[in-house]
Amino acid sequence: MSAVELIQSAKNASGLLNRASTSQKNAVLATLANLLEANASEIIDANATDLANGVQNGMAVGLQDRLRLTQERIAALGRAVLDIIALPDPVGGVVSGKTLANGLKISQVRVPFGVIGMIYEARPNVTIDISALAIKSGNALVLRGGSAAENTNRVLIGLVKSALEQHGFSPDAIQTVDAFGRDGAKAIMTARGLVDVLIPRGSANLIQTVVQESKVPVIETGDGVVHIYVDESADLEKAVPIILNSKIQRPSVCNSLETLLVNQKVASKLLPKLAKGLAEADVTVHADAEAKVLMPGAEPATEEDWKTEYLALELAVRVVADLDQALEHIAKYSTRHTESILTEDIRSAERFLSEVDSAVVMVNSSTRFTDGGEFGFGAEVGISTQKLHARGPMGLEVLTSTKWLVRGDGQVRS
Repeated sequence: MSAVELIQSAKNASGLLNRASTSQKNAVLATLANLLEANASEIIDANATDLANGVQNGMAVGLQDRLRLTQERIAALGRAVLDIIALPDPVGGVVSGKTLANGLKISQVRVPFGVIGMIYEARPNVTIDISALAIKSGNALVLRGGSAAENTNRVLIGLVKSALEQHGFSPDAIQTVDAFGRDGAKAIMTARGLVDVLIPRGSANLIQTVVQESKVPVIETGDGVVHIYVDESADLEKAVPIILNSKIQRPSVCNSLETLLVNQKVASKLLPKLAKGLAEADVTVHADAEAKVLMPGAEPATEEDWKTEYLALELAVRVVADLDQALEHIAKYSTRHTESILTEDIRSAERFLSEVDSAVVMVNSSTRFTDGGEFGFGAEVGISTQKLHARGPMGLEVLTSTKWLVRGDGQVRS
């Protein structure tokens, strides 16, 4: 079949899934969790092929980490699927309702989108996350997972198809257009009327290409030039582990710290201590002139560093005069993903929460908590940095729209 025919088959198969009961959808998910566990070795073998190809093609270390599936990560994917089973089904939920003066009863209820398209790269975990969330929210799927993870995704999508089929749903409800390469991506982007919403997830270049070229409505996820500002009142004993966790725990993901701003009144106390921890983790530091004096071995920061999402063991560091200058820097360079302030001053904390215009704004917290699983969503579709329909980590409710139900008894409009 052509890419368009595959997309049409997902549309044809979507109706039964759109109308499925919560118990039916949960049964599919339970089977999927079991299949992930039972087929872990096959998944790892396919993933090893993709990783070897990636290394041969010069794939960046950060992307290799995103691509890699281990026994532990597959087990975590299975647990996430089970967590989604435990979540309330958003479909049919009443958002609002009332009875009008003329007796008409109106209610706004949640309904599946229908068919969701997703274009992403080198992230096979996303295949399971979006599949589980789509099934629970009653949506069919069309995926373009990229050539870097093609072998892994082929196995994973096969497992999702099997889980659907075992419970009486058409396996056509999930399709991949990976075999068509970039033409497959174009087919999704132009499938208006077949695909109801398209979600890109990946590099800034991929996301902007989809936003600019798609004829299908897009929910835009964003890259993460993520900031932490250390205020003059910060508890420095808390600050060091928060900063290190934000940068080191998993540097290849979009919620990892990329730029650290430090108030000049605490820089001399914090930065030498922090430099030691960063050096032990092999983090390359790009520092402004004042920070470089306090962090031996740091490279001089350039204007480009403030704009860069490294997705690697690299960190930009700048000393700022005060909260005003920190807010000014964030406003100029942020990608509106996640920002955190470390402070013991309630006024500084509340001002930061109020004035920073990002999807997630934190106080005294690692930026690594910007995550659908950590927020209690079971898994996430991605992290939206736009303001229409969804913002921040996207879970089940984001994969639904609404419709209005009107119940009358013969009313006519005068």
